[in-house]
Amino acid sequence: MSQTAKDLQSEKLLYTSHVHTQGGRDHGIARSNDGQLEVKFSPPGSGRPGTNPEQMLAAGWSACFEGALDIVARKRRITVAEDPTIDAEVDLNYGADGFFLRARLNVSLPGIERHTAQTIIDEAHKICPYSKALSRSIDVTVSLI
Repeated sequence: MSQTAKDLQSEKLLYTSHVHTQGGRDHGIARSNDGQLEVKFSPPGSGRPGTNPEQMLAAGWSACFEGALDIVARKRRITVAEDPTIDAEVDLNYGADGFFLRARLNVSLPGIERHTAQTIIDEAHKICPYSKALSRSIDVTVSLI
């Protein structure tokens, strides 16, 4: 999808993350330039210290999605009494075309009527930058639990 000159003129850069990674998913380490992030990587199920890219994606998406939920609730003037909870799942799969991802969010909005909660979740999925990026490239599901 290409952007028009008008679209580019209306954009405003809010933040750029800078992370240096060396060693990859099997034995790597990633560090942010501001010192706020330092993560060791290890293969899933290896028992070695560290996380993996799928866990990092699940954490980033779920945190971003919670922010989108807050924006939607405030816009609709809905008070969320308790923090939403989100269980994120990211699958690493292998098929005929090689490796691919599949991802799910299971969202709980305590104290909010089910129909209203579903509306908030649907709108949050439309505005969350992670949801937009992932939905365009992999199979994603966002469910109210």
